[in-house]
Amino acid sequence: MSWQKFISTILHPVVMPTIGILCFFMITPNRINIKQQTYLLTILFLATYVFPMLLLIFLKLTGKIKSFEVHTIQERKIPLFIMMTIFLILGKFFYGFAIVRELTYLCYGTLLGLILVYFIFFTKTKTSLHLLSMGSAIGFFIVLQLIYNISLLPLIVIFIILSGLLGSSRLYLKAHTPKEVYLGFIIGLVSQLAIYYIL
Repeated sequence: MSWQKFISTILHPVVMPTIGILCFFMITPNRINIKQQTYLLTILFLATYVFPMLLLIFLKLTGKIKSFEVHTIQERKIPLFIMMTIFLILGKFFYGFAIVRELTYLCYGTLLGLILVYFIFFTKTKTSLHLLSMGSAIGFFIVLQLIYNISLLPLIVIFIILSGLLGSSRLYLKAHTPKEVYLGFIIGLVSQLAIYYIL
């Protein structure tokens, strides 16, 4: 497996919410015990990784998509709509837990990004969901800085570097054009900040 394929796999959009919540727990270790962390992580992992993977398998078996890469805009519509629904439900779920209410920003910010991507489909433009998820993660950590009045610059810099590597890998694999990569990243980043100021 090439490094481009490897980084595209480990930083896949269905993996990023799990990475995001793990980083959140490391940033705020004293606010929530291990049992609560495990419970919330399990819910998020099942909703954003296991269920989407099962959905893709089902769509492949029924002929709705040709490959798990979901290359075309038409193939992306059903999975994207399902993911919007999942993040809406997760946003409401996390809002009910005062000790981790900040995760609501992550979910609603991602939801807003996916909604924008869905509407952009009508212009016949595809957007990199890989880079949208990275932009979302960076935006979320910026929001956490504003909430807690702390510096998360080292973590943000790491994610920016990973975004560059991921963007390069998507271009190398010819999965996206530069426009689609930049558009995905910007939408992800701006959506998180917009949700913070709206809420």
